[in-house]
Amino acid sequence: MIIIDGAQSEKSISAFANLEELLKDVIQDDKMVNRVVTDVLVNNEAFSEIYPHQAEDIACTDISSIEVRSVPVAEMAVEMSAEMGKVAQMMGHGAREVARLFRAASDTDALELFQDLLDVTRDFMGMLGELRARYTNGTVPDFVQKTEKFSNMLSEMGDVLENEDWILLADLLEYEFIPLCNDWRETSEMLHKQVVEHMAQ
Repeated sequence: MIIIDGAQSEKSISAFANLEELLKDVIQDDKMVNRVVTDVLVNNEAFSEIYPHQAEDIACTDISSIEVRSVPVAEMAVEMSAEMGKVAQMMGHGAREVARLFRAASDTDALELFQDLLDVTRDFMGMLGELRARYTNGTVPDFVQKTEKFSNMLSEMGDVLENEDWILLADLLEYEFIPLCNDWRETSEMLHKQVVEHMAQ
């Protein structure tokens, strides 16, 4: 049984060889235009890939039911833009903790957390850029300048990381990265308002 957003599909699970094939078919359906998949339940259990194309390794003979839940892209954009300020705040907290660990000479823990912080920061910047491009007509004040400033600072931190100057890295995180995160919180709130206004038009 295949259920898509609460409605049972006429398609049969046995018509597909594996889960990836089935999901591709569901996503290409006309009903999924301008929608984003949020949840996939396989045999009533939440499924998310642990490694790329894991769904290809799950044979449909092992599946008795599949449920796909989705939301409109616009709704997702509003929700995501609402969360960006919280992410910026979380980045600031993370940076403070990394700086503390470097100052305490816990280099291994600090480097591990620093890598996580960089990953979150990249995702954050990518998502902000995407939301701005799609939903604000590029009218967020100082966005380009702030992005350049942030990119330059990340490059500087990369150089300091190569030189293994942990105290300087802690200083950069505390005195430059955290204030920029606070700036991004304000920008995120402004972006959220613009996304909401865009959707209301």
